[in-house]
Amino acid sequence: MKRGIFFVVSLVMVALLLSPSAWAAKEIRLGFNIPLTGDNPDVGGSSRNAAEMYLKDNPTVTVGGKTYKLKFVYEDNEYKPESAVKINTKLITEEEVLGIIGPQSSSQAVPAGEVANNNATPMISPWSTNPNTTLDRPYVFRGCFLDPFQGPVAANFATDELGAKKAAVIYDIAADYPKGLAENFKEAFEKLHGAGSVVGFESFTTGDKDFSAQMTNIVMSKADVLFIPQYYSEVPLIIRSAKEMGWTRDILGADAWGGGDLMGLCGDDCKGYYFSTHYAAAGAKGATKAFIDAYTAKYGKTPDDVAALTWDTIGLMVQAIKDTGGLSGKIKADRTKVKDALAGVKDFPGITGGMTFTPDGDPKKCAVIVQINDAGQFAFHKSVCPK
Repeated sequence: MKRGIFFVVSLVMVALLLSPSAWAAKEIRLGFNIPLTGDNPDVGGSSRNAAEMYLKDNPTVTVGGKTYKLKFVYEDNEYKPESAVKINTKLITEEEVLGIIGPQSSSQAVPAGEVANNNATPMISPWSTNPNTTLDRPYVFRGCFLDPFQGPVAANFATDELGAKKAAVIYDIAADYPKGLAENFKEAFEKLHGAGSVVGFESFTTGDKDFSAQMTNIVMSKADVLFIPQYYSEVPLIIRSAKEMGWTRDILGADAWGGGDLMGLCGDDCKGYYFSTHYAAAGAKGATKAFIDAYTAKYGKTPDDVAALTWDTIGLMVQAIKDTGGLSGKIKADRTKVKDALAGVKDFPGITGGMTFTPDGDPKKCAVIVQINDAGQFAFHKSVCPK
């Protein structure tokens, strides 16, 4: 009989420890769905660096007069869509996180966002610019501008400042981000210059290393500018191939150029080129400079776009948690409260720019054009804001 009572009491104690009330009494858990291995590990590394720096500065969160320990749970999505989906499921059902930061890249963020939305769990992707990440998903947000905005920014810059009348594009047809942005750029450029003004629209598949055939076509097209909407790890190979095939004209990039060690991989080959992005480290001021200085002192390198956007995204999530006014201890209800608070964010003072969310979970914010100077720094050139 005593053994039976002991067994029942043990079960009750386990149930209490696993209950949402026990979760709410101790800590707030946020999950990070990031690539620590795979094709772009710098993206995950920058994310975790920024998160660890934030956690050191903000170990607790006070919500509704109650103070909670802040805990981050990191999971490696290996830069694979299927892994990102599994991780979101694990973070939601096993780790019982209140919210999710990431994935960063659109190829992972789009399918992972479906899992978050279907499970009514707030998710913010710091770096995914593809519209489908948040489309018809009230629980999914982002901390960056969208490609339908970035594409025209690049097309206008190529026209107004590079004097381009004909353009060429090379992109990965198997990945959401470059494919979508390539199409956005093409549409915007042809609105400016007429149908057929994008004289080269060349594609390849993820993992390809030989671009000589595409570059032969692009050089023969006699385009004035080459637009490369690819990730930092792929850009150096493409640019070297272009130069080997005789390309001597302007090259223009997009925000994924700034998501890793581009200059360590590209060196002099990339100097002088422009790309659209989220912030410029060179010449930064105020809170942005303070973040850059602290990050550089801690990690020995300048924070890239991913690090800065991750810092802002954590701040957005924490601000929304505070704005709930108090947590009930029932995780499903509290996740919905956080989602509602995120949707109401206005004028958040991010280091990558102020943010106010639209009803679709997308922030209204400006893009920055930077030029890679002779020192290999991303120097501010101009800011372009939505009309």
